[in-house]
Amino acid sequence: MNVQIAGLLLQTTTVIYFLSMAGYAGFLVSRKNRYQKAGLYLLLSGVLLHFISMAVYTLSTRFIPIQNLSQSLSVSAFALGCMFLFVQFKSDFKILGVFASALLSIIMGIALLIPEAPAEKNEIFKGFWFYSHIFLIFTGEAALALACGTGILYLLQEKGIKTKTPGFFFKRLPSLDFLDDVGYTCLTTGFALLTIGLVTGFIYAKAVWGRFWSWDPKEVASVGTWLIYAALLHLRFYSGWRGRKSAIMAIFGFFIIIFTFIGINLLIGGHHDTFTK
Repeated sequence: MNVQIAGLLLQTTTVIYFLSMAGYAGFLVSRKNRYQKAGLYLLLSGVLLHFISMAVYTLSTRFIPIQNLSQSLSVSAFALGCMFLFVQFKSDFKILGVFASALLSIIMGIALLIPEAPAEKNEIFKGFWFYSHIFLIFTGEAALALACGTGILYLLQEKGIKTKTPGFFFKRLPSLDFLDDVGYTCLTTGFALLTIGLVTGFIYAKAVWGRFWSWDPKEVASVGTWLIYAALLHLRFYSGWRGRKSAIMAIFGFFIIIFTFIGINLLIGGHHDTFTK
């Protein structure tokens, strides 16, 4: 019964995310702050209800809701919502809510539409290192998703400036320096969380399978993704890869994350395919 309640709460959460997206769309078109505030408060309400839904499920089943693809997408959306709220209250980057609310709505819409496979309760998917790994990886990837969104906005603003024919987005977006700074903050935050998340994952693998590394496809792809972001930050520090180049790399890196998150498990398999069935 509690699982059904959690499901109903999750459906309500998805509706709230879509309403938040509508509020931010109104803000994008009209530039009126009341629409942005409505979108922000709706998104905040959705994140709180999302947390309650996950808590109800966890208390009912004694497992966190990350046992299949639908649940994994839901957790990733929750992490994205939390990370966006952190960035919003830290930098007051209002227009980023357009990207965040749209991505949240898409993820949750897909999560509810795909057939939910029976959640196989496996006792190895518990414990401090497992929970730490999941929390750090998902929040890190959420920060990198926002870096991608900021990169897209940077390219749109730069295009308007370079063509000297400011279009729809010019007056709606902040300066290039602001966009670059926020993108850099999201990149460094996401990279740090991803790094610690990989370390906790190796420790968890050692505790469960007796070895830190097993050449699992997801492990290889995750380390490859980490290397891409490490290279981006290195180039930014030592070769002046700021602005446009950094924005393009942030967008490219996020598409690699999407493939690593879903594509590897669905196409190749491995230890992690349990979470995307």
